[in-house]
Amino acid sequence: MKKGLFLLLAIASIAAASALAAGPKDDVFKGRLFPPNVILEHKAELGLSKSQFKAIRAAVVEVQAGVAEHEWDLQEAYQALMQELDKAPIDEGRVLALADTALLAENAVKKMQMAMLVRLKNLLTEEQISYLESMQRQ
Repeated sequence: MKKGLFLLLAIASIAAASALAAGPKDDVFKGRLFPPNVILEHKAELGLSKSQFKAIRAAVVEVQAGVAEHEWDLQEAYQALMQELDKAPIDEGRVLALADTALLAENAVKKMQMAMLVRLKNLLTEEQISYLESMQRQ
């Protein structure tokens, strides 16, 4: 029972972590922050300058590298966690320590994604932001 509940919570956490990158569909930041794919979809309409495009690309590449590093940590923590949950009796302290490790990695990813989204918005002009806001209201 506890193993199934924890696995469900772990899956829900991973889904929540990806919400920042999921795009405007279920995005709690819809209309306030704009994922890179949305900005690039409207590149022509926004009239992105070459310097804006380069800065957006650099921000995305930087986050992708950082996320990849934390994904390794996350995968390692969850594997260790699942192994621990297969034991009888389960060492609650060890499980909680492993859960903390996994949650710290997830939180680091979310913070990097948030920083990138803020950086992207700061690269845009007021007119570009207004255009994206109007597109997301539709």
